[in-house]
Amino acid sequence: MTGPLERVAAASRAGRAAAIPSVCTAHPDAIEASLRLAAALGRPIVVEATSNQVNHEGGYTGQRPDAFAALVRRLADRAGLDPAALVLGGDHLGPQPWRALPPEAAMERAEETVRAYARAGFAKIHLDCSEGCAGESPRPPEAVAVARAARLARAAAGAARDAGALPPVFVVGTEVPPPGGARAGEEAVRPTDPAAAQATLDAHWEAVTPHGRIVGLVVQPGVEFDALAVHHLPLRDPGLRDAVRHREGVVLEAHSTDYQRPEAFRRLAEWGFAFQKVGPALTFAWREAVYALDALARAAGWLDGPSLPETMERLMRDDPRHWERHLDPGADLRLQRHFAWADRIRYYWPRPEAQAALARLRAAYAGRALPDPFLRAGLPAPVLDRAEGLRTVLPPVDALLQAAVQEALAPYFLSDPA
Repeated sequence: MTGPLERVAAASRAGRAAAIPSVCTAHPDAIEASLRLAAALGRPIVVEATSNQVNHEGGYTGQRPDAFAALVRRLADRAGLDPAALVLGGDHLGPQPWRALPPEAAMERAEETVRAYARAGFAKIHLDCSEGCAGESPRPPEAVAVARAARLARAAAGAARDAGALPPVFVVGTEVPPPGGARAGEEAVRPTDPAAAQATLDAHWEAVTPHGRIVGLVVQPGVEFDALAVHHLPLRDPGLRDAVRHREGVVLEAHSTDYQRPEAFRRLAEWGFAFQKVGPALTFAWREAVYALDALARAAGWLDGPSLPETMERLMRDDPRHWERHLDPGADLRLQRHFAWADRIRYYWPRPEAQAALARLRAAYAGRALPDPFLRAGLPAPVLDRAEGLRTVLPPVDALLQAAVQEALAPYFLSDPA
């Protein structure tokens, strides 16, 4: 049976500029907006969660894989997306959430998580054992990472078989950015060496393929973002497509493509990057829009009390664990908490206080006339234009927020689909 991943991989390996966006976020509005855009375009899409966001213990969202899968499928149905066009993925599945534990304890928990993903029907699993655990170096030797990836592949395949689910396919690679983007002050971004990429793929091929198919290799094409900087795609093709040609069905996967210029996504596809990950750029766009709507409502006299930024500032200061290691300590931390490319604020939107503030914002707009000149004071014209179509099926605030997300995602849907 041929699905979206196989079709885009075949087109890419045939030399076409074909790619599928992999939306990696647990934010329901960002997910729904992405699914609605895919449905409107008649295109397939991958929706992924990381092991930090969603795992067998709940992750920072409080969701286990089966609950996240049910949420995405429910949103896809509401968006009118053909179920066959939706691929569920697990990103950075490995011991990272438990890396403070000894290696064996961390790996046992990672196995439980990949089993839960496989049982829930996640079809695409990125095996990432590139970070060390307690007592290890930050990056263990590649042989150790490969052996751990194989162990997780075996666990996932067995769980899918026992549950009567389709076996997942795997994405591998040890040269990956940390989940959520680079940390402030890290070294310059360099593309992966093609020879090293081929060696990594070959090592994983021998270890992982006894348990399932490998469809993707994560490598660095030269893109990244941190708190205050975006590293844009170089003009020169690093030649990484050659690293996967000898392995049937394998294509390249690019992480941290957020905030790239629109033309970068086609160039990545031309270089063989058929799987293109995006996440923080979508919640960043959502945050831009929701802050604008909060400011407009206050200017109109519809809201009083603590502003949305004030509410979020208190939440982030009270619990700094999600931002303190990811921002530049030499720059304005308050500014970065709210506006950094790293978008660490996204970890705080599920909090009850944030949800209550958002509910008040939605209520403030309910039933009101929203003339274009008023909205243009805070939102760009392309977002307002896109929201016009969404307002036939969504309340005004939700239409505007989802339109902002769709504007950020739209360049990923190339004009030459697989």
